[in-house]
Amino acid sequence: MSIVAILGAGTLGGAIAHKIASRGRFNAVRLIDPAAGIAAGKALDIQQSAAIERFGTRVTAHGDLDAAAGADAAVLADTAESGDAGEGGSADAAVDTLRRLHRFNHRAVIVCAGAPQRPVVERAVTELGIPRRQVIGAAPAALQSALRAIVAVELRCAPADVSLAVLGRPPERPVVPWSEVTARGYALSRLLDAAAFARLQARVPLVWPPGPYTLASATARLCETTAGQAGTRGLACYAVLDGELGARGVAAAVTVELDAGGVTRIIEPALTGRELVALETALAG
Repeated sequence: MSIVAILGAGTLGGAIAHKIASRGRFNAVRLIDPAAGIAAGKALDIQQSAAIERFGTRVTAHGDLDAAAGADAAVLADTAESGDAGEGGSADAAVDTLRRLHRFNHRAVIVCAGAPQRPVVERAVTELGIPRRQVIGAAPAALQSALRAIVAVELRCAPADVSLAVLGRPPERPVVPWSEVTARGYALSRLLDAAAFARLQARVPLVWPPGPYTLASATARLCETTAGQAGTRGLACYAVLDGELGARGVAAAVTVELDAGGVTRIIEPALTGRELVALETALAG
C-alpha cells in the first residue's frame, strides 16, 4: 500500500493533498495538522470529490505527527509550528518538524514543498543527518514549469513543447542554461530574435514565487516516484550537493534522477562559459 503524509493543512497542504489524491498514484493520503478540525474538513471535502473526479485514493486527517509512520513519502507543506511553510514560515520550526518526523519514519522520501524551503532542505541533511538522497525540494520544478509556460506564450506553442533546466539558488541566484533551451525540437536561439529573447529573460524574476497550485503539481510529480514507479530522469528539484558542480553541503536547484528511495544521481548540465561562471557564482554565494 503506497502512502503519502502531508504535514500541514493550510493553503499549500490542501492543494497538494487534492492534487495527489486526484492523480490516483497513491492508495492513501494522510493530511496531518495540529489543527485537526481544519485537516478533517479539507480531507472530507477532497474525499467527497472522488466520485466526480473518479479517483479511489483514501484521504484521512490526523492531528499527530506519528501518523506519518509507514508513509513512502512525507511532504513538508504548511504547519502550525512553522506558520505557512509555503509562504515564508520559520526555517527553524520547519527543521524541528523534520527532526520529529524522522523519529517516526526513517525511510520516507521528504519533499519540502514551499517556495522558501531551500535552507530547510540543506539543514535537514547537514544538521539532522538525514541522507541527502531522501530530502528534496519542489520549488525548482514549479519554477521550471512556470518558465516553460512563459516561453510557450512567447512562441505560441504548448508548454509541453518547451524543454529547459533550472539551476543555482533561486530566487536570489537562479541560472537558466538558455543555450540548451529547446521548443518543438529547435534551439530557442533559432526561434527568437534578440529583442524577444531579452524580453523573455526580463520576465524570469516575475514568476517567483510559484503559486500553491504549481507547487502542488510539482510536489505530486516528485512524490509519485516513491509509489513504485521505475526511476525517472530529468526532474528539477532542490538537492544537497556532495561534490557535484564543485560544491558540497549546499542545497541547489539541479536536475536529478529519482527512484523510490529518492535521488540516485544529479545530472550535470552542458553549459557555456558564461553559464558556468553564473552557476559557480550562485553556488558560492
